[in-house]
Amino acid sequence: MTKQPKYRQVADALRREIVNEVYRPGERLPSESELSARFDASRNTVRSGLSQLVSEGLISSSQGLGYEVRTHEVFELNASRFENLSFPQNGDAYSTDVTNAGRRPHQTFRVEILPAPGDVAERLKVEPASRAVLRFCHRFVDDVPWSTQATYYPSWLADKAPRLAEPGDIAEGTTRYLADRGIEQIGYFDEIATRMPTPDEARLLEIGAGVPILIWMRTGYSADRPIRCTVTTFRGDLNRMNYEIGDLSARSENESQ
Repeated sequence: MTKQPKYRQVADALRREIVNEVYRPGERLPSESELSARFDASRNTVRSGLSQLVSEGLISSSQGLGYEVRTHEVFELNASRFENLSFPQNGDAYSTDVTNAGRRPHQTFRVEILPAPGDVAERLKVEPASRAVLRFCHRFVDDVPWSTQATYYPSWLADKAPRLAEPGDIAEGTTRYLADRGIEQIGYFDEIATRMPTPDEARLLEIGAGVPILIWMRTGYSADRPIRCTVTTFRGDLNRMNYEIGDLSARSENESQ
């Protein structure tokens, strides 16, 4: 077996210690000179190993302050219940889920009328570049950027539900607002992907080097046609999604034991 380069040996050893909480979130690692002595390696070799861990999102570096284990307070989203009107809600689904988790929600909005992007137009079954309403949310959990959400509504729907095109929040959530106007979402199709962020995405979500984003595209349907397409972009290091499908009574019983 080919022996790994020394910098990878340094990275592997420190990674194991971080995973095993020898170094806990928020804690500083030993200095480069201390690590050089420990691993009998040059400072350049140690620096390369540390850079590997930075690119993986495990540690961060500050000029003159060394390296620190990144803090990951993960928020868990139940995607199968999200927007399900049969569950009690306090405002929209995002505010409800964050509040129920004992965290503090905060979000900003903008509303635009613009041509639908090609992939969105395809999912909404409208002509490419046809007019659509974009409701864009920048969402936070405890003042930490959590996600951006871009929801596109076809122009025919905005004509029937004019609040969609008005600036500001719809306090009860757009899914409930549409249902109250007789436009009920009865199903949705989800697509989930990951990639590295663009510069704008990294800026909005305050993502460090090496952290990917999770992209969740949900197309919502009424009885006869699509009514919206939502593209949510999450920080990959602070979010986890789950779905509940089928009878999970055995899971609940096991958790209560």
